[in-house]
Amino acid sequence: MRERILDGPGGADAGSAVIEFVVLGTLLLVPVVYFILSLGAVQAGSFAVVGAADQAAKTIALSEDPASAGGAAEAAAATTMGDFGFDRSAWTVDVACSAPGCEGAGARVTVRVRLTVPLPLAPAVGGSTLSAAAVESSSTEILGRYR
Repeated sequence: MRERILDGPGGADAGSAVIEFVVLGTLLLVPVVYFILSLGAVQAGSFAVVGAADQAAKTIALSEDPASAGGAAEAAAATTMGDFGFDRSAWTVDVACSAPGCEGAGARVTVRVRLTVPLPLAPAVGGSTLSAAAVESSSTEILGRYR
């Protein structure tokens, strides 16, 4: 009886709820935080491909030299994707024109950018990175009469 009175109402288990809360809270919190980081990476990838496709298409539409327009579009896409922190090996740019050589007023230039979004904080396995998602965007510009 004396030990029961000294131990209090919780008995010998006094204080274990705090330990259980910390352990279980950590076990549940880590996956939730990683899921939020992954969603953020996919959202950043979505913003990046939209911006890169738009800037590359505008660069081609405003280019005065059709021969160098492809390189300028690639550089514009690289700048945009670099601003979002994506590696060059993770994305591709495809350019399609409705007219041969992307010349002539009224011709449509379509730029499509594809990105494989890597998982955050994941190491490269076998030379390749694990991906969270693949996102893509396209943008179409009409070439003006006065270029």
